[in-house]
Amino acid sequence: MATTLSERQKDELHKSIVDYLNSAGYTETMKQFQAEVPGMADFQPDPASKTSGILVKKWTSIIRLQKKILDLEARLSQALEETSNMVSIGPSSVTKRTNPDWLPTAGSKHTLTGHRGMVNAVAFHPLYSVLASASDDFTIKIWDWETGELERTLKAHTKRVTDCQFDSKGKQLVTSSYDLFIKLWNVDNAYHNFATLRGHDHSVSSARFLPGDTHILSSSRDATVRIWEISTTHCIKVFTPHTKWICRALTNTTGRYIVTSSMDHTAKVIDAETGSTRAEFRGHDHVVEIAMFVPPGTVPAIKELVAQVPGAPVPDADSLSFAYVATGSRDRTVRLWDATHGQMLWTFVGHDNWVRDIVFHPAGKHMITAADDSTYRIWDLKTGRCVRVVEAHERFVSCIAWGRQTVSAESSNGNSSEGPAPTRLLNVIATGGSDQTVKIWLP
Repeated sequence: MATTLSERQKDELHKSIVDYLNSAGYTETMKQFQAEVPGMADFQPDPASKTSGILVKKWTSIIRLQKKILDLEARLSQALEETSNMVSIGPSSVTKRTNPDWLPTAGSKHTLTGHRGMVNAVAFHPLYSVLASASDDFTIKIWDWETGELERTLKAHTKRVTDCQFDSKGKQLVTSSYDLFIKLWNVDNAYHNFATLRGHDHSVSSARFLPGDTHILSSSRDATVRIWEISTTHCIKVFTPHTKWICRALTNTTGRYIVTSSMDHTAKVIDAETGSTRAEFRGHDHVVEIAMFVPPGTVPAIKELVAQVPGAPVPDADSLSFAYVATGSRDRTVRLWDATHGQMLWTFVGHDNWVRDIVFHPAGKHMITAADDSTYRIWDLKTGRCVRVVEAHERFVSCIAWGRQTVSAESSNGNSSEGPAPTRLLNVIATGGSDQTVKIWLP
C-alpha cells in the first residue's frame, strides 16, 4: 500500500473503512481494525464527516465504470467488425450480403405492419422470400420479406395463434392456437386450409413438423405433448412429461428426442418413441419459455465454452444432435445444459426481462436471444459473453427466426458462365413483438 497511496490517502481509506464497519454493525471488527492501524484508536465515525459512506459510494462508482468499459469495448469491437466488413457499392456488395458470418446490427430493413395484436411466432419459407407471422389477432399473415409487402392474411383460427412453421420443402404450413386446434395449410394451393387436428383439451402452445414432414409435434396447456399423423389427422402418441402448461416442444435433427419447456420451471428431454424422460433440467427460478437442442454445427464452439467447467462431459460424435440443450426463462437468464445427464453448464446473464426465444447462428459461433426488454442479444458461444445488444422493438420482443435463402452467384455478380451457376446463402433475421410489428434484419 505504501507504494501506491500517500499518507493522506491511507488515512482517508482507513477512516472510510472504520465508518463502513460502524454503519454495517461490525463493531468488534471495527475495534480490532482500529487497534491494529496506527492512529485509528481514537477515531470516532461521524455521519456528517466527508468520509461518511465514501467506501460504498466509491465501490458503486467502480461498478458503474466497469460496466461502461465493457459497453465501450463491445461497441469498439462492433465498430471494428463493421469497418472490416465495409464494401463499396457494386458487385462486391453481394459478398457482404451473403457473408456466412454476418451478424445483425441496429436498424431493421423493413418494419411490417398490419397485425392488430402481439406477434407470437415468425417462420421463413425454406426456398422463397416468404415469411409467415402468427398473432394474437387470430390471423397468420404471409409476407414477402425482401420487399416488405403483405401477400395474404389467413383466417381460420378463432383465438390467439401461437405458432407457425413451414415444412422442409415449403409445401405445407402448420399453425396452432388457443382455440385448441392445429391447422395445416397447402402453400401451393393459395394456402388452403386442408386439415384440422383436434384432440388437445386446452390452449395449444406450439406445433412443428417432425423430420420427414409426415408428422406434427405439438404441446399444450393441457400438460401433454402429442404426435399427429398428417395423412390421417389422427393423434398417434400422447406424452405427459410435466404437470403444468407446456410452453413449447421441439425435436432434435433426427426426430428421436423431444425437448419440452414448462410452467413448472423445468425443461425435459423425452424419447419420441416411448415418452420416457431422458433428462430433466432444474435450475431456473421461473417459467421456462423456450428449450431447444443445440444444432450439431454449434457443438465445437460449445465445447470450447464448457471446457471452462470442471468435470463437464464431452459428447461423442454419435450424440451431437442431442448433446446440449439451451433454455430461456422468465428469470431473465439463458442456460446451457448437458442433455444426457441434466447438468447445467453455463448461465448467460444480461437480459433485463423475460427471455422469450432463442436461435443459433448457422455459422455455429453465436447464439441470439430475444426478450421482453425490447432487445435481442448476440452471444459469443466460445466465451459466453454478450457481444452485441440490438434495440429491436418498442416493447417486448416475443419471437425471432433465422432464415437462409439460396441465391445464384450469376444473379449476384452479373456474370454468366457455362454450366450450373454456383450458389450462395443469404442471411436474414425476422423478429416479432408486442408492438404488433414484424421486423426484417438484412446485411
